[in-house]
Amino acid sequence: MIPTVVIAGRPNVGKSTLFNRLAGKRAAIVADTPGVTRDRKEATAMLRGRQVRLIDTAGLEESAPETLFGRMRASSEAAVHLADLVLFVVDARAGITPSDSHFAAWLRRQGRKVMLVVNKAEGRLGANAALDAYSLGLGEPVAVSAEHGDGLADLMGHIADELPEPPPAPPSDDTDTDDDADAEGFPDRPVKIAIIGRPNAGKSTLLNRLLGEERMLTGPEPGLTRDSIAVEITEPDGSRYEIVDTAGLRKRARIELALEKMSVSASLEALKMAEIVIIAVDATEGIQDQDLQLARLVEREGRACVIALNKWDAAADRNKARKAVSDRLETSLAQLKGIEVVTLSALTGQGVDKLLPAVKRAHAVWNSRVPTGALNRWFEHALERHQAPLVQGKRLKLRYITQAKARPPTFIVFGTRAEQTPEDYQRYLVNSLRENFSMPGTPVRLQFRGTVNPFSDGDKD
Repeated sequence: MIPTVVIAGRPNVGKSTLFNRLAGKRAAIVADTPGVTRDRKEATAMLRGRQVRLIDTAGLEESAPETLFGRMRASSEAAVHLADLVLFVVDARAGITPSDSHFAAWLRRQGRKVMLVVNKAEGRLGANAALDAYSLGLGEPVAVSAEHGDGLADLMGHIADELPEPPPAPPSDDTDTDDDADAEGFPDRPVKIAIIGRPNAGKSTLLNRLLGEERMLTGPEPGLTRDSIAVEITEPDGSRYEIVDTAGLRKRARIELALEKMSVSASLEALKMAEIVIIAVDATEGIQDQDLQLARLVEREGRACVIALNKWDAAADRNKARKAVSDRLETSLAQLKGIEVVTLSALTGQGVDKLLPAVKRAHAVWNSRVPTGALNRWFEHALERHQAPLVQGKRLKLRYITQAKARPPTFIVFGTRAEQTPEDYQRYLVNSLRENFSMPGTPVRLQFRGTVNPFSDGDKD
C-alpha cells in the first residue's frame, strides 16, 4: 500500500506550489488568488526512494457546512482522514494567524502524524517566522520556499523518515525465471477517459455517481471545478478506468480571466491525453453550438466519443428532446456519424449504469482493425458502386487499401494520382467504411498516396 501524504492549510499559503514541487511537475493550477484549489488533487511522487501518494487540498476556512467554503473544508477534512502524514502549511510572511491556531488544534485531535511546514520562508524574516510556528504545538517546523525550491531536499528527507515502514518484500522463488515473469506480464493499464462539457452540465455530479462517493465538489454554482481531477474506477469484471473531471468549457470569446484560461488549458490537456471522451450535455437545453465545437475538437484529436445526455429526469418532453438531439447530430456532426448517446440523470442515478458499457464499446471500435482481405473486398465493391471520379479529364486509378493503424482506425489508399481524390469521394469512402465495418462514433482517418508508373514518360498514366 502506497503511503498517503496530505497537504493542508488555510487558503493562499502555497499548498499547490508545494504540491507541484514534491510531485516534480505542474500537476495543480497555481495562481496568486486565494481559494484556487477546490477539489482534492492527487499525484504519485518519489521522495527519497519512497513512492507516495500526494493529495493537495482546498484551503481550510471556518464556514457554514452548506456554503461553498464549507463544502470545500469538508472535502479537505475527508482527505486528512486518509493520510499517513499531514503536511500542515503556514505562511511565513503572514505569520501565525488565529485560523492557523484553530486548525492546528483540530489536527492534533485527529490522531494523524502532522509535520509543520513554514512556506515562503525566504531570508531572515522567514527564519523568524519559523520560530514563531513553535507556538502551534506541532513539533519542529520545517522552513521552505516552495516557489524558489529552498529547503525542499530537507523536507523530502523528513517526510521519508516519518512515513510508515514499507511492508517486507515477498520471499523470492529461485525456480522463477525472467521468462516466466515476462510471460505473466503486468496488469493492463486503465482506459483513460475525460469528461468535458459546458459549465453546469453535471460533470462532477456524474463522476461522483460513477464513483459512488462525494469525491468532487458539487453545487448549484456554475464553474465549481477549476482543475482537472483524475480518479480511478475498477468495475466488478476487473475493467479499470482513469476518469478525469474537467472545468467547464465556455466559448473562447467569453474567457477573460487568467485563472479561467488556465482551467481551460488543463481541460484541453486532459482531452488530448484521453482515449475516450464523454461529452456531458444538459438535456433541458439540448445540443448547443458549444457542444458541437467540443465534439469536433474531440474528432480532430482522434479520440472516441460518447455523449452523456444528463438531467434526463428534468426533460419536459423526452421524445421531442431525443429527436432534437438526433437531428442535430445527424446534420451537424457527420464526422462522428453514429455517435452513441446515453440518456441519464447523474443526480438520481437513472441510466448511469449504461454509460461505462457504452464507453467500453466505443473503446473497442477505436481500437479495431479490419482484416486486409475483407478490407480490399469492400474496396473493390465500393469502387464498383461509385466509380472513382475524373480529375482534370483523367479518371483516378485507386488500386488498393490497407489499414496503417488503430486508435483511431487509419487507412491508406494507394493509386495513380490518389492524392487528388476530391473531398466528396473521400467522404463517400469514409461513410462506406464506417457502415460496412461497424465503426460508429469514432474518427476514421483516410489518407491517399499516389503511385508512380516506372514505364510512364510523364504524359500518360
